[in-house]
Amino acid sequence: MFERYTERARRVVFFARYEASQFGSPYIETEHLLLGLLREDKGLSNRFLRSHASVESIRKQVEGHTTIREKVSTSVDLPLSNECKRVLAYAAEEAERLSQKHIGPEHLLLGLLREEKCFAAEILHERGLRLSTVREELTRVPHQEAMPHAGRLSSVSVFSHDLTQEAREERLDPLVGREPELDAIIEILCTRKTNNPLLVGEHGVGKTAIVNGLAQRIADGEVPPLLSDKRILLLDLSLIVAAARFTGQLEDGLRVVTRELAASPNAILFIDDLCSLTGIGPAKGTLNVADILKFALAHSDVIVETTPTDHAELMTNNPWLGSCFRVVNVAPATGLDAVEVLFGVKERYEKFHGVSYTDDAIKLAILYAERYLPDRHLPGKAVEVLDAAGTRVKLRQAPVPAEMAEVQKRIKFIVHRMENAIANHEFEKARFYSDEERKGRENLRALREKYHLPEAATGVVGREEIEAVISNWTGLPVESLREEGGPAEPTK
Repeated sequence: MFERYTERARRVVFFARYEASQFGSPYIETEHLLLGLLREDKGLSNRFLRSHASVESIRKQVEGHTTIREKVSTSVDLPLSNECKRVLAYAAEEAERLSQKHIGPEHLLLGLLREEKCFAAEILHERGLRLSTVREELTRVPHQEAMPHAGRLSSVSVFSHDLTQEAREERLDPLVGREPELDAIIEILCTRKTNNPLLVGEHGVGKTAIVNGLAQRIADGEVPPLLSDKRILLLDLSLIVAAARFTGQLEDGLRVVTRELAASPNAILFIDDLCSLTGIGPAKGTLNVADILKFALAHSDVIVETTPTDHAELMTNNPWLGSCFRVVNVAPATGLDAVEVLFGVKERYEKFHGVSYTDDAIKLAILYAERYLPDRHLPGKAVEVLDAAGTRVKLRQAPVPAEMAEVQKRIKFIVHRMENAIANHEFEKARFYSDEERKGRENLRALREKYHLPEAATGVVGREEIEAVISNWTGLPVESLREEGGPAEPTK
């Protein structure tokens, strides 16, 4: 089916499959294809969208539109939806129209725009893209692909997340507590030898949150000069392993990534949950954990996190690693520590779900998690309860009237246009859109009054919602939770 596809176009389809699996979708939909296109071909994205803000806003829009289910294993070969099949057929037609033998990412973009009623086309239309103008532009100046060596995977930017940049953009949850562990990591990174921290702790204790806290400190300029220009790159090994299934070349992919890291001396590579990826799929026997670490350590400072069990096994099988890493033990939070953490992240979850959490809900999330979820650890398991309870309330809220929904959609469109205008230094346009946004919000306030809706129409997460989540996860009736009188106060 993909014989005529260029290497980059094939990777667009692979990334679409990966995006669908992360959303828990049973099909590859057009929005997943669009996300795959944005992830793979940044040259094409920048040419027609021209704004990093637009690319980021597309992902947020897809996330807001999608009911996120449990992730599907990347080994599952997800089928294309009917809309996606038509998009691929249109892409082939567009390549022929442009008298081009091969189908590239640009033809997939045209295919998305031709499937006018799909969600991806709606997103692109909101940002001003039209089939006729994109087609005309590609006819005038054909898209030049930066063709990599055959079979090779894409760059480190595709397979990693820049946590320091995310911190600057205020997209990371705040780190609450864990000052000793964070200080220990900074001290290790600043030593001359054995300067690679290895965070050891059970799942859910907050190892990743500590590294996010380091990224935030770097972004805020609150680190020693030696670390002030560093950036922390979270390497997505699950994506590399998934890509290996698609190309059969895990080792080659890692070589490409580490080679680019070598050219970026200010990078600190963060490998998340390394040992869970040992021997996955066709990569089994090709490259093990020690080989991955050898690649990484040869080119960059490295932070790794793992569990105590996996750490013991890793060191037993590879004793040489002991001279490369210094361990930072991360113990589970106490109940009282978890209270502080949940109150620290509460605002982020309220904003995301459009709800408010009562103080009682915060404390009960921790108390019930301590008693009824023994296979998980604080504070992570309490945050999961809080998140799930917020989702329950969000999903049962009544939809806003169609008239208001249309105005909200219009405001989003205007904001996107304003962001593009600012990014392109078109300040007159930006002022115009700013005025339009103000008028739209005034209209929205009038509609709220018309339908007697409060300014912040949010649901409330209280005891009942927390109990419902615990009951659903454990199978225990809510009545039995209440008969026990609820657990005791959080432990110290």
